[in-house]
Amino acid sequence: MKKILITGANGQLGSEISFLSKEYDHQFHFTDYEELDITNCEEIEIFVEKHNIDFIVNCAAYTAVDRAESDYITSDNVNFLAVKNLLSTSSKYKLPLIHISTDYVFDGKGYKPYATDDSRNPINVYGLTKKKGEDLILKSDLDNLMLIRTSWVYSDIGNNFVKTMLRLGAEKESIKVIDDQVGTPTYARDLAKFILDSIPKINWNGVKIFHFTNEGVCSWFDFAKAIMEIKGYNCKVLPISTEDYPTPAKRPNYSVLDKRETRSFYEKEIPYWRDSLEKCLKLL
Repeated sequence: MKKILITGANGQLGSEISFLSKEYDHQFHFTDYEELDITNCEEIEIFVEKHNIDFIVNCAAYTAVDRAESDYITSDNVNFLAVKNLLSTSSKYKLPLIHISTDYVFDGKGYKPYATDDSRNPINVYGLTKKKGEDLILKSDLDNLMLIRTSWVYSDIGNNFVKTMLRLGAEKESIKVIDDQVGTPTYARDLAKFILDSIPKINWNGVKIFHFTNEGVCSWFDFAKAIMEIKGYNCKVLPISTEDYPTPAKRPNYSVLDKRETRSFYEKEIPYWRDSLEKCLKLL
């Protein structure tokens, strides 16, 4: 039985790991910023020693993409400095570490799914600070490091695209949604299960990168239409272009992730995005 530290426990992914944790024979320590300030290295080390932690899963992230454009310091503290501290603690106590990153480290100018070793070129502050966190992992000489990139994460808790669409769908006769940004939604519960199933399999030199999303590809427009159809809402979804919906942060136009390594590593089938969406919507 491992003693596992989960950071970012109140977020979508951390909450789903907590929900599934009862199915796994480990002792979990769920923390968010109230319980553990991961931007403070000393606090992390004290916590690890006190609870005899022997594995870390970092689900903490600053994910407010537009807000990050005017709040670089906070984004950098959570997405870079905290990773530096967790990596330092992993080094000191020889702890395996799983770190979660994002499709937004890519610029979206590609035309085929991004491979794990493709060149990264973020186009917004969020992606830049996440890349900085990745760089620490990738340049580390530690063993048993796992870097997981994901995209378009949603669940039945917190703030996310699915819950926004449900609110708008109940209030409006029609909404406009971008149709020229393409990627893959990820149900946080599916990602949480992948992480939990991966923990006992981590025993390797250096770092390994995996991409995890649900299967399939869609635009935000396709995603929104599926939400309305599955819930039976009469709200009409109209396509618009990125140019017609300016935001403080630029988004990648194409950020589909290649999951070849994940499919060969994972012993379970990865669900199709619409199937997982249906499961989530039953909870909402």
